[in-house]
Amino acid sequence: MTRPKEIKQTLTLVRGLPGSGKSTLAKNLCQATGAVHLEADMFMVDHEGFYEFDGTRLSQTHARCEAECHNALSEGYDVVVSNTFTRFWEMKAYIDMAEKHDILLQIVECHGRFGSIHMVPDETLADMRDRWEPLPEKYR
Repeated sequence: MTRPKEIKQTLTLVRGLPGSGKSTLAKNLCQATGAVHLEADMFMVDHEGFYEFDGTRLSQTHARCEAECHNALSEGYDVVVSNTFTRFWEMKAYIDMAEKHDILLQIVECHGRFGSIHMVPDETLADMRDRWEPLPEKYR
């Protein structure tokens, strides 16, 4: 993919709790810009196309999301990744990708309360809210 030199390639990370509007925002950004949309939930779809959460596959699905992001960036695409990213270290691999390849990094936080389409239990949401880390000053 070729782009004019004055337009810098972009990696956008969209973070927020389940039901905060991450996926909707990411899809809208991608539709408007032609960026590739990725999220770990995409890799938790069964053979019939239905979302099926499996906690034992979390690290595998996140690793695949990172690998797909790396591949898309390497091919010159802008990428939008929407995951909960409750802790800074969960974004670090993506941040490192952007810095290593001199790609513009944007981090967007969603704080809406629209209700989780994946029926995340209230106690799980509370745990995620409790472990939420604010972004370091450098990334605000």
